[in-house]
Amino acid sequence: MTGQLSLDPARTAVLSMDLQAFLIPQFARDAEGLMARVAAVQGHARTLGIRVMHVRMGFRPGLPEINDRNAIFAAVKNNPKHWQAFAGEAGAIHRAGAPVGDEVVITKHRISAFAGTDLEMILRASGIETLMLFGILTSGVVLASLLDAVDLDFRVAAVHDCCADRNPEVHACLVEKVFPHYATVLSAGEFLDLEAGAGNGQANREETRAPGEGNQ
Repeated sequence: MTGQLSLDPARTAVLSMDLQAFLIPQFARDAEGLMARVAAVQGHARTLGIRVMHVRMGFRPGLPEINDRNAIFAAVKNNPKHWQAFAGEAGAIHRAGAPVGDEVVITKHRISAFAGTDLEMILRASGIETLMLFGILTSGVVLASLLDAVDLDFRVAAVHDCCADRNPEVHACLVEKVFPHYATVLSAGEFLDLEAGAGNGQANREETRAPGEGNQ
C-alpha cells in the first residue's frame, strides 16, 4: 500500500503482542535491540496521546482453553513442562515493554489477538479506527491479527523491526511482500518521526515499504 499515513492519536492504538519473557530469547536474534525499539515506539505513542495496549498468551491451570484437535497448542497442553512458560515471570510481558499505569492487557488463547478475546469490543468502545501492530511471531500473532483487523475494517500498520520470527526469510517475505498488500509497513524509526500536527490532532508521515532486513 502506498500513500499518506495519517494518524489521529485519539482514534489510534498501538498493539504490542506476545512480547513475553520466555518468547523473546527464542525468536529475537537481537533481543536487546528489539526491546529497545519496542520501548521507544511505546514511549513515543504515549507522548503523542496514542493508546498503548498489550496482548499476551495465557491459560488457566490445566489449560482448559486448548482443544486436543488444535495442532499447535495441543502439544503444549499434553506436556506439563510447557505449562511453566505461561506462568509467573516467564509468561510476563518483558519489562522493557511492560504496561504503564492502567494500560489494557488482553490475554489470548489462540494465535490471533482477536480470537476469543474482548479486544474488538474494547477498541470499538474506545473509538479506535487505526491499529499499529508489532510482536512475536511475525508469522503468528502479527500475521493473524493483522488480517483479522483488516477484515474488521480497521486501518492497520505494522512496525516491521519490532517484530521477530524463527525464520528470517519468512519474516522478510511477510513484511516486504505480504503485509504491504493489506497495511502500512514502517520501521520504528519512521514511527518515531511522527509528530502530532498543530491544531488538528493528526500525525502524518509519507508511507514507505519495509526494507529487507530479515527478522530482528
